[in-house]
Amino acid sequence: MRLIVLNFFLFLAPFCLAQEAEIQLKNVSDTVLNPKRTLKIPDPLNGEKTMQKLFPGNLYHFADKNTFVSWKCKNCKTTAYTDVNEVEGDQLFPYEAGVATRLLTTLDYSDSKGNEFKILAFNHSFHDEDGLQTGRFSGGLLGLAKFAKNNTTWEMRSFQPAVAGFGAFARCPTPKLLQIGEDQYAFTLLHVNGGAGGPFEGYLYLIAGFDGKYQSIMEVNNYQLTNVQSVDWSSSYKVVKDDKKIHFRDIIITTKGSFNKAEQANDEFEVVLPEEIAAMAKTKKSFNFEMERRFSFKGKFYKMINKPVVKFSNVK
Repeated sequence: MRLIVLNFFLFLAPFCLAQEAEIQLKNVSDTVLNPKRTLKIPDPLNGEKTMQKLFPGNLYHFADKNTFVSWKCKNCKTTAYTDVNEVEGDQLFPYEAGVATRLLTTLDYSDSKGNEFKILAFNHSFHDEDGLQTGRFSGGLLGLAKFAKNNTTWEMRSFQPAVAGFGAFARCPTPKLLQIGEDQYAFTLLHVNGGAGGPFEGYLYLIAGFDGKYQSIMEVNNYQLTNVQSVDWSSSYKVVKDDKKIHFRDIIITTKGSFNKAEQANDEFEVVLPEEIAAMAKTKKSFNFEMERRFSFKGKFYKMINKPVVKFSNVK
């Protein structure tokens, strides 16, 4: 009897694997992209179920927390969205071959009056029959929906199906909430990418509501560098407390790293060092460094003000 049961499961196992790969696209109405859509969700708000209401495709639960909605919109007009990788050009969304939409995270916050809000962040990628996300230099297309709590109901206040593409392998980084002013919240994205065997370069992006839509209002290069033998660095950020600035307060980026000239022989690719440390790297064998940059909101974008302040230590 045990042998018969075992044979049954051996027969069933490949069948289940095959079933998991059979993903069907569901055609949805072009209202899926309407930014003026209304939606009310009873408390507590479930992110996954809310995602399916916003993008009413076929829901799939795969292994390794791979949950997504598969859909296609035949009547939707495509729009070009920037992919910050700048390798494969803009992303035309919705994708002609279909879309896989995943919930990245739910951001919760309250204002000074106690009003509660939730921002749902979504990741769109090209439809794949196996439920995979591929394309090293293809970012995940970020989508957003903001809800406000009204008694026992969450009401959608804004809906932006797509913003821009960030990250690698069609996976947008998880947004992190950041308060940048009085009752003003934005969020950061750490975008990291690089070629095989080469340096992985990290950029910091700040996404905020501005001019009636969510958009990138700050880009910080040289935020992170890994996968290099001779040099590496990482950064952190903080908002400057300033009662004179109600909104869009200054942001300070602090970058710490190290350099070792002897290890350059082990680097597979040449690294372009920030000019603030490049001169030191030409004359010294090794050192640690700390660099501080200050960004201030100018017009429609954060820009670096003054020159970076750099401190060196353990110089040899």
